[in-house]
Amino acid sequence: MSSRSLQGAVKTAVAVATAAAFALTAAPAHAASDDPDPSVWTTLSKTYQATSKYGYEAFAAGGGYARTDTCVSDPTEGGMGYHYVNYKNIDSLDPAKPAALLYADGSDFVEGRRLVAVEWVVKDSGQAAPTLFGQTFQKDQLPGYFTLHAWIYKPNPKGLFAPWNPEVVCPKA
Repeated sequence: MSSRSLQGAVKTAVAVATAAAFALTAAPAHAASDDPDPSVWTTLSKTYQATSKYGYEAFAAGGGYARTDTCVSDPTEGGMGYHYVNYKNIDSLDPAKPAALLYADGSDFVEGRRLVAVEWVVKDSGQAAPTLFGQTFQKDQLPGYFTLHAWIYKPNPKGLFAPWNPEVVCPKA
């Protein structure tokens, strides 16, 4: 094999290996086996773009999100964390306008609270449960409302759209 042919074969092998590495990283690292169709991530990218700026808790207020100091958890299901609510976004089905940002703190975070999920909230006026991302909203997680969570900033072993995350732990009172 000539030196020129060998160089071409090496370049081809490197190109294939690089393409394979990028293909493996295209899916979210925390996608569970029961998560929705991968195409959902295309729409969820709008949510990332709109909410990633709130990764630092102090910026949530600038986006109209009011801080709550109650960490929501269930002893058997797990936690949701602290809700920061933008009341203007209640009833929104826009991927870029979730009604709540969910923050949690814990030993794996350097300091303060960290953005872990987002939530859409729609008033239950007797209509059928709304859908977003191909998911039907949960009824009565919040009495009188339909809700849908998306755990896009912290892995959730129960699934991307599960209401509770067993890895979110609230401080003991």
